[in-house]
Amino acid sequence: MIPPVIKPQSTDDVLAIVVTVGVAILSIIIIGALYLGREIFVPVALAILLSFVLAAPVRLVQRLHVPRAAAVVGVVLFAFAVIFALGSVIATQLSGLAGDLPKYQTTILSKIQSVRGVAGGSSTLERAAEMLQDLGKELDKPKSVAPANPLTSGPAAKTGVKPVPVEVLQPDPGALESLRSLIAPLVSPLATTGIIVIFVIFILIQREDLRNRLIRLAGSHDLQRTTAALDDAAARLSRLFLNQLMLNTGFGVLIGSGLWLIGIPSAALWGILAAVLRFVPYIGSIIAAAFPLALAVAVDPGWWMLAWTAALFFVIEPLVGHVVEPLLYGRTTGLSPVAVVVSATFWTALWGPIGLVLATPLTVCLVVLGRHVERLSFLDVMFGDRPALAPAEIFYQRMLAGDPTEAAEKAELFLKERSLSAYYDEVAIKGMQLAQSDFDRAALDQTRLARIRDTVIEFVDDLSDQDDGHPVGNGQVADAEVVDAIEAVAPSSDQPDIPVLDPEAVAERFRGEHAVLCIGGRTMLDEAAAIMLAQLCRAHGVGSRVEGPEALSTANIFRLETSGVALVCLSYIGITSPAHLRYAVRRLRRKLPGAAIMIGCWAEGVTNIDELRETGKADLFATSLREATQIIVSMAQGDDHIISPESSVRQASA
Repeated sequence: MIPPVIKPQSTDDVLAIVVTVGVAILSIIIIGALYLGREIFVPVALAILLSFVLAAPVRLVQRLHVPRAAAVVGVVLFAFAVIFALGSVIATQLSGLAGDLPKYQTTILSKIQSVRGVAGGSSTLERAAEMLQDLGKELDKPKSVAPANPLTSGPAAKTGVKPVPVEVLQPDPGALESLRSLIAPLVSPLATTGIIVIFVIFILIQREDLRNRLIRLAGSHDLQRTTAALDDAAARLSRLFLNQLMLNTGFGVLIGSGLWLIGIPSAALWGILAAVLRFVPYIGSIIAAAFPLALAVAVDPGWWMLAWTAALFFVIEPLVGHVVEPLLYGRTTGLSPVAVVVSATFWTALWGPIGLVLATPLTVCLVVLGRHVERLSFLDVMFGDRPALAPAEIFYQRMLAGDPTEAAEKAELFLKERSLSAYYDEVAIKGMQLAQSDFDRAALDQTRLARIRDTVIEFVDDLSDQDDGHPVGNGQVADAEVVDAIEAVAPSSDQPDIPVLDPEAVAERFRGEHAVLCIGGRTMLDEAAAIMLAQLCRAHGVGSRVEGPEALSTANIFRLETSGVALVCLSYIGITSPAHLRYAVRRLRRKLPGAAIMIGCWAEGVTNIDELRETGKADLFATSLREATQIIVSMAQGDDHIISPESSVRQASA
């Protein structure tokens, strides 16, 4: 056997491998540094997040003509006074709860007995509970066998002489030792708090200097754009975190008040815990609800307290999350659900419970920077909630996969904010242009082209009942993919309206069922675009039909059905040879001497439009489906002035 020939790797391949290995090594070093240096990085991260929250109050105080340094110090000291007050409340509540826990043992045992009676006395659960109780009793028994002792194992033991008990006493600690044992547990928290205070003050005072240094690191080749991006990112993050703080504080107040009315002990503690844990999306409220629910089982001999506690969380959380939150700062934090779970796992593994609380804010910071700083755009791709692919790429992928249903579903959401012709021009046609690029480089065969064409037929048929008017957009579309597509398209109000013609308003020669004949120019992709144009014509009250590119061949052109055709539109996604236009128009002239001919060139970035107009010798020329629809509707209304004089003379002589 001949061994396979191994191609030598090019310089680009070697460079790509080196870059990949370097990035992997750098990532490992960064993760290791974050883990080993968590005693430093955790205070810094907390300081950065607090600086975003306190930036708005500092600016508000500065408007009262207070110097920046004084405003920063005052706001920071007030904020930490509030934090210490909350800490004292938590400590008091925990102390009281710990003292009351033994009183709830009887209630818990009675409920276990009631559940056991309902479940049956011989259940597996009961046997397991009895086994655990017996095991606990055995563990609580004192040791019955003492080690051998020469003082008691001899004859004296037989005479009944009892051993003398020995007790070891520690000397009384001095005043200095007592003071040290009291202060030692407080040194680490106080040091961390001091570091956070210092960092927050310096970040707020040196905000502009830190921004300039970040601009230098991110790239100073475009100072105006980078500065605007970072200022916008800082303002967005400040508003986001401040709004989250206010919203979660209100959530905690409602939960604490509701639990107090229900009768749950330490209601203030659970309200504060609910406010803090709500910074963790999806699972934070569930964790916050678990503790009051467990306590309700222990406190109330019945089950009503448990039911009211569950109802409190099940009502307030959806109300805050789905009604108040969207009105306050939007529907999402800008993170994908997978990114939230991954970031929570990552930061919790690195920094423990504090990492769980910091995970979402830290990841939001990274995503916002990724959206504004080009070198960090990979962060937005990895963690952001915006689609990784452009709308046109997603449309093309669905056509390749033969999935018209999902494409139609997304298009219907799009049509709540933009017009049908806008969707076809900005999403569908651009998707077909991507397919044309693949076809030009021989990456698409005829089988896949046929699948794309057939999928487009089904897709357009699913949208056959949609109008092409201006939608009354209310901005309530929540789907991230659809929102991305909507933002990429100008509002319909910026474009002139295309009327929907009544049958009586249509010119005589356009009243036929197939007055407009749309023909794909060269490939099945051109035919797919012709199908979209035909659907737009029907949506505006003009009859149309579609023919494939094979209809333009010399053998088939004379068998083409042309009765009632008033206008022919040649559809092209990509034009490689202007001569093809000339010959196609010439054949159609011979076949349909009385019909107008329009060339639709939907190719993106075509620079020789004037040359194509001259070469094609057509009556009309359009570069978008919307423009072509406007021309067709105008002609159907009897307006023939849009046809060039030379074409009018040519048609009259024919």
